[in-house]
Amino acid sequence: MSLDAALQTFYVEAQENLESMESVLLQIDEGECNDDMLNDIFRSAHTIKGSAGIFGLDHIVSFTHVVENVLDRARDNEITLDHDLVNILFKCRDHMESLVSFSLDDFQEETELQQTGKSLLIALSPWSNEDLKEEVSTKLTQPLTSIQEAIDDKKCWHISLRLSNDCLKNGMDPLSFIKFLASLGEIKHIECLTDNFPDLADFDPENLYLAYEIALQSNADLATIENTFMFVQDDSDIVILPPDTKIDDYINLIENLPESKERLGEILVRCGALTQNSLEQSLTQQNKTQQGSEHEDKQLLGEVLTQQSTVPEKVVNAALNKQKQSQNAASESKQIRVDSDRLDNLINLIGELVINQQRIDLLAKKSGDPSLVEAVDDFEDFTEQIRDAALSLRMVPIGGTFQKFKRLVRDTAQELGKDIELIIEGADTELDRLMVEKLADPLTHIVRNAMDHGLESIEQRQAAGKPTKGQLKLAAYHDAGHIILAISDDGNGIDKERVREKAIDKGIINTETVMTDNELFHLIFHPGFSTAQEITNLSGRGVGMDVVKRNVEALQGNIEISSETGQGSTFKIRLPLTLAIIDGFHVESHNTHFIIPQATIIECIDLDAHIDIEGRHCINLRGDMIPYLNMEEIFNLTPSMKQETNRDKENSKRHSTELVIVQFGGEMAGIAVDKLNGEIQTVVKPLGPIFKALKGIGGSSLLGNGDIAFILDVPQLIELAIGDETHLTKSLISSNENSNQNSPTE
Repeated sequence: MSLDAALQTFYVEAQENLESMESVLLQIDEGECNDDMLNDIFRSAHTIKGSAGIFGLDHIVSFTHVVENVLDRARDNEITLDHDLVNILFKCRDHMESLVSFSLDDFQEETELQQTGKSLLIALSPWSNEDLKEEVSTKLTQPLTSIQEAIDDKKCWHISLRLSNDCLKNGMDPLSFIKFLASLGEIKHIECLTDNFPDLADFDPENLYLAYEIALQSNADLATIENTFMFVQDDSDIVILPPDTKIDDYINLIENLPESKERLGEILVRCGALTQNSLEQSLTQQNKTQQGSEHEDKQLLGEVLTQQSTVPEKVVNAALNKQKQSQNAASESKQIRVDSDRLDNLINLIGELVINQQRIDLLAKKSGDPSLVEAVDDFEDFTEQIRDAALSLRMVPIGGTFQKFKRLVRDTAQELGKDIELIIEGADTELDRLMVEKLADPLTHIVRNAMDHGLESIEQRQAAGKPTKGQLKLAAYHDAGHIILAISDDGNGIDKERVREKAIDKGIINTETVMTDNELFHLIFHPGFSTAQEITNLSGRGVGMDVVKRNVEALQGNIEISSETGQGSTFKIRLPLTLAIIDGFHVESHNTHFIIPQATIIECIDLDAHIDIEGRHCINLRGDMIPYLNMEEIFNLTPSMKQETNRDKENSKRHSTELVIVQFGGEMAGIAVDKLNGEIQTVVKPLGPIFKALKGIGGSSLLGNGDIAFILDVPQLIELAIGDETHLTKSLISSNENSNQNSPTE
């Protein structure tokens, strides 16, 4: 096989099968267990074993073989997957993941992995019908092999050799074929398969039951290698794959076959993955499986081919898909894997398309040609459709991330001695892939805190009259153009007095400070803040919640906290749908361009028509007190000479006359600017390192005329506006003044 080309496929499929194993084990651990689930987990282990064998990763094959045998006994009802065995299988699954990672990256010490493998095999021995002493003492003590070691200088022919049962009777010695192959080159690997051995009562010493998988490094051509088997090829099944053969070549060939109603075997024969002789033998074997009992289900041909290793399981699955497409073309569904880097490059190119479309729009309006303006408007509509279609490709369901917490909750609950049930809602809610990746750590920290600090022990819940099993809920849903991720529990809630005492001890507030519950809860995001009575392996050091807030704000989001003593707590993370291309509202202040995310805007009003509440940046808007921020003050903007000349004396303290009312979550505030330029599609670009100290800005964008616009961080600005205005605003102005002094002048 061309192992270089298959490397990434091996890793991706191994991870998918490992995730499938974990998902099924979690269901079994919760009390669900049926034949389909046992078959699924067995199939996952079997596929990993087979894929590892292709790469010559014997240490993965050896370990997974033992796990596979235990699972096979469970399928045959010889053993039961009780709680103890499930715990060990979880650890075996984790060890298989470590072995795959070692083979790819050499990230872990070899001796550590070997010792873990030995311990797990010993732990599995009560459920295995094999003597595992040999496995522990020999195969698992051999040096581990990485994939790179397996593929370096190994451009090998792969020979799948299934000689006929009468081979020995006809005077043919299998060893002679192997010796002749060795004369053509070097046999890098040979695997003798004993799967076809019958029971002792049916054993015939004159029959050949062995099969061979051979990796031959040779410069010989295909005809020379085929001639090795010229005397047995008529009644044997022999598959020879050149060094540059790819599994995907078979799959592509199968998918490109003309539509027909062929059977599975005929499809495989036509594509060259199976010989006619092998097909006839497999059909014979298929018929034998139904002779034992009238009520026994007939074994499927695909299962026969896979068990006999005649055709790779991946190729069989592709042929089955082709067969289904022939039977029901109307339900045809195709999926392809796309490299994430290619997808990101597509999004970047569409971003450049959006910018150029804006430039063309400006030029068209400047020309005054009605036909050109109309054509550009149509072009803008197509650009928006292309943009939305491309962004949808990068949207993934949050359910995949939520499912990973099932294992975390299970293991952590056992470690803490608590009984915790995880409830997942809104798993199909879609979010930008990049945001999902960056949310993993913040979500993990909040979930751990909920289990450690929020949910009580079994005894405490009984004393409080609660069910002994605590509930932890992960939910996702859409709200006003945003995504809400909610993490809630039915524990004891946040102790407000404890939070206040800790804040006073650390000098964050003083004894006279008056705070709302929401402001008090947000004190837990201060660095080094913790209310834990003692330090544990999970929490208590005050490290993490400040990082959680910082990571969420980096995604243009915020966190809302609600809690009731004795009833539980809820953390809501509010995020935009995407960070790549957004619909914005273009405004100006002192010739500086700003973009406000359109999903946050409620309305625009004339600030001069409203009277400020004395001593505060706050107006009365239809009975609601709305605080506002002035862009001139916040970002220390300098007016042009023309603006200074035309400024009226009565407005000398405030030249910004337009007020944009924005909302994020349940909070509202105003942003005072000079000019409203209207809606605009915005390509979000990250700020450079020298602008890290600039608060209230979440990114930048390039306008169609070449000017730079700053994208406002609305959640942060609202937080500043509704807080202690004097302290927070002055602090922000001082920070930005220092940033402007330290930044190079363009």
